[in-house]
Amino acid sequence: MVAPFLLLSLLLFALGAIIGSFLNVVIYRTVKGESWVAGRSKCESCHRQLRWFENIPLVSYILLQGRCRSCQKTISMTHPVLEFLTGALFVWWLWGSSLFFRITIHPFQYVQPLFWLCVGILLLIIFFADLLYFIIPDEVVLSLAGLTLLYRLALVLSGVMQTRDLLLTLVGTAMVTTFFFSLWYFTKGKGMGFGDVKFAVPFGLLLGWPNVLVGLLLAFIFGGIFGIGLVLSRKKTLSQAVPFGPFLVVSTFVTLVLGSSIWTWYMALM
Repeated sequence: MVAPFLLLSLLLFALGAIIGSFLNVVIYRTVKGESWVAGRSKCESCHRQLRWFENIPLVSYILLQGRCRSCQKTISMTHPVLEFLTGALFVWWLWGSSLFFRITIHPFQYVQPLFWLCVGILLLIIFFADLLYFIIPDEVVLSLAGLTLLYRLALVLSGVMQTRDLLLTLVGTAMVTTFFFSLWYFTKGKGMGFGDVKFAVPFGLLLGWPNVLVGLLLAFIFGGIFGIGLVLSRKKTLSQAVPFGPFLVVSTFVTLVLGSSIWTWYMALM
């Protein structure tokens, strides 16, 4: 069974890389206000339509040595990075759904893995959109929040999740959203972008209570360490903004895997 499983992992990585290439298009065209359905891929610098052999995930970037074949402008490293991460996400999804995220009650043995795969894809879009353009697309936030809320409600209705846990999740979400809104309001947008305020809703719904507190703390720790590093390396000053969305995304992934252990460890210290 090992060889077929590894082959399936390789195929899923390739599929994920292809989807990651498409996500690059979605992110770029969404923030530019363009349709990501119509039109072929083109160079972001000279706007020439790409040939099929220039659009092979990961491979084309290596063969082209990271430059456009026409204008020779550098292709952003985020393109192959997103393709690789999406491929890795699909492999993680295969292994994770086989070993960890398991609900045997019908139909959640199928719904749950698909839910987490969709969540991972949406989080990657938020990560790179905010990192590159300082924008968290409303459509993605709304999709993530709606999908997560529907999933939580389905868990409650099927008896997998208690109503009390859902209510605590909603309260935790309201607390984090209010906290982010306060930072945005009282700093007049300098301490927190409004996109982060909106992202607080799916952030809280995904993590639940009390893991949302762990995720919030980790996001500020990750952001603080990164920000200090930029200041010390003189790549940023204290007055320059740093997108907070990527740290929320990273803390979400970490908390989903280790949040309960971190919370248990912290409570033991108390």
